[in-house]
Amino acid sequence: MNKGKQKEERNQLYGSEIMKIIQYIYFQNGNEYHNQSWQGVDAYKKTRVQRNVGRKVTSTNLYLKLLIKLYKFLARRTDSNFNATVLRRLQQTRTARYPISVSRLVKQINTAKDKSRTLVVVGTVTDDVRLLTVPKLNICALRFTETARKRILAAGGKTLTFDQLAQQNPTGTGTILLRGPRVREELKHFGRAAGLPGSHAKPYVSHTARRGKGAR
Repeated sequence: MNKGKQKEERNQLYGSEIMKIIQYIYFQNGNEYHNQSWQGVDAYKKTRVQRNVGRKVTSTNLYLKLLIKLYKFLARRTDSNFNATVLRRLQQTRTARYPISVSRLVKQINTAKDKSRTLVVVGTVTDDVRLLTVPKLNICALRFTETARKRILAAGGKTLTFDQLAQQNPTGTGTILLRGPRVREELKHFGRAAGLPGSHAKPYVSHTARRGKGAR
């Protein structure tokens, strides 16, 4: 009889110790069991998990790589969204960095306060022959066409590089961040094949070649 009691007491002791271990595992660091990361993963869009990882730049341009290194530091050490946006646009492909003309930049200057600000473009600034007079502008861009640079400087404006901008405005204060219209010839051919019902895609043939293929 004593042996039976001892066995029951021993089982109760072992059971209490096991429960303590289980409770420690379940409620470790104050997290409940259903909040544990090892419990399971919710199926989100058929287990698709989107990774917010920056694009790895494959360019061989050393100046671009130095700018990315500079704005990585500024985005990390400052709370400015401007630096994070510039970094993201610097890491884009050259195709995604759409150009913008001087005439579009002039339209952004509406008040006297805007005229004193620096217009920032992560891309190429091009000239527009339809614009007769160019006002005084302060523009920071990756690249300027030769005629656009001459017209801006002749009007008394400034053409800055991004390393000069980082020295003057490390947090992007007093700037207007712009980018060109996302329009290019290739986009006209995308979508449902040309000629099919409901298609608005541009065919890959010239209009003169299509003219001779009509019904006779």
